Amino acid sequence: MPQNIENICIIDDDNIYINLISKIIKLKKLSTSVLVFNNGKEALDFFLQSLQQEKNEKIPQIIFLDLNMPVMDGWEFLNEFSKIKNKIRKKIDLYVVSSSINTKDIERAKSIDIVSDYLTKPIKLNDFERIRI
Repeated sequence: MPQNIENICIIDDDNIYINLISKIIKLKKLSTSVLVFNNGKEALDFFLQSLQQEKNEKIPQIIFLDLNMPVMDGWEFLNEFSKIKNKIRKKIDLYVVSSSINTKDIERAKSIDIVSDYLTKPIKLNDFERIRI
């Protein structure tokens, strides 16, 4: 993964996972900023507000999305985000990151055109090599 990524976004309710990924990002100097949202609704609200204010500079280039969260889960977020993604002028790579190894979940996620790939938790250092921007 290139090191000139301004913003990376983590949408997950697991604080241990968030801390781990944030440390890897900082250790590897992958990004200068990590945005964290604890559910899909918080993240969707951020994107909608950014569009209304035309503040694309804070919109992340990479999103790591968990599937199982309270309030708005990853599937609901994908559904809503797909409706607004074309309005965002920045290229965004979205990675579903889940502990689910169910092939139906993996195939469903990969079939959604805004999903770049599916990564299984726990995410490993070499998983970052699969990430493209």
